[in-house]
Amino acid sequence: MSNYHLTHLRELEAEAIYVIREVYAQFDNPAILFSGGKDSIVITHLAKKAFFPAKIPFPLVHIDTGHNFPETIAFRDELIKKLGVNLVVGSVQKSIDDGRVLEETGANASRNALQTTTLLDTIEDNNFDAAMGGARRDEEKARAKERFFSHRDDFGQWDPKNQRPELWNIFNGKKRMGEHFRVFPISNWTEMDVWQYIMLENIEIPELYYAKEREVIWRNNSWLPVSEYITVRDTETPQKKMIRFRTLGDITITGGIESEADDLPKIIQEVASTRMTERGNREDDKRSETSMEDRKRQGYF
Repeated sequence: MSNYHLTHLRELEAEAIYVIREVYAQFDNPAILFSGGKDSIVITHLAKKAFFPAKIPFPLVHIDTGHNFPETIAFRDELIKKLGVNLVVGSVQKSIDDGRVLEETGANASRNALQTTTLLDTIEDNNFDAAMGGARRDEEKARAKERFFSHRDDFGQWDPKNQRPELWNIFNGKKRMGEHFRVFPISNWTEMDVWQYIMLENIEIPELYYAKEREVIWRNNSWLPVSEYITVRDTETPQKKMIRFRTLGDITITGGIESEADDLPKIIQEVASTRMTERGNREDDKRSETSMEDRKRQGYF
């Protein structure tokens, strides 16, 4: 009698790999949306395992706001070199220069929302019919509404009330001309699952996730990193703090937390004990109660 047993992490891994292989089987030109954050890094690692010893059979797509953490870009370029895969970069700066979007102004200006147009243009220009991302249902209430295979109409828009049932892990990737899908292989994972998996698999991540002395300002109840893209107000005083980031995005909206967690076991312990949500320090989510869903309806990640 077999005593075979899957841990919950290996079960989640198997589910995600199954979804990634389904994407490869059902779509003509899929891609991985890569931000340089831990979730997209895990997706890339899973894709590597799904097709090993062959290379990942689709490109990584990075929507570059021009306001990224330098560490994120350096990590991205090194990973691409190691994997030997193609990288497609969509430039928000080019979208601004071409008049496709209008850059925000003011002390709280951000390019985060502008990524939607650049993303949709990049998908259309490259004829991608499926874009895999690292969004998880536990992150935010709008993302909790997503299916594994999330349909987008020919305008790239998402209608949470018009999604397909996914009974018994049967996925329906049929679409009309011009439509595409966003696919979320780690939908069922939690933040804790991601960190435990990173430690289990010894996956490299940007050092921004580890606590380190950084220059920051206190704004909107979070520590924002001082950079050339942030206007420091007269009432704000830059100071040095031991800071780490739970999520990575545009440097102008990614708030850090005070922390002493400078290795994976400490991060896992911190995540287990915190009462703050993972995206609680993201300035883009604080703009309105429905900010994430509003952006997703327009075609956001």
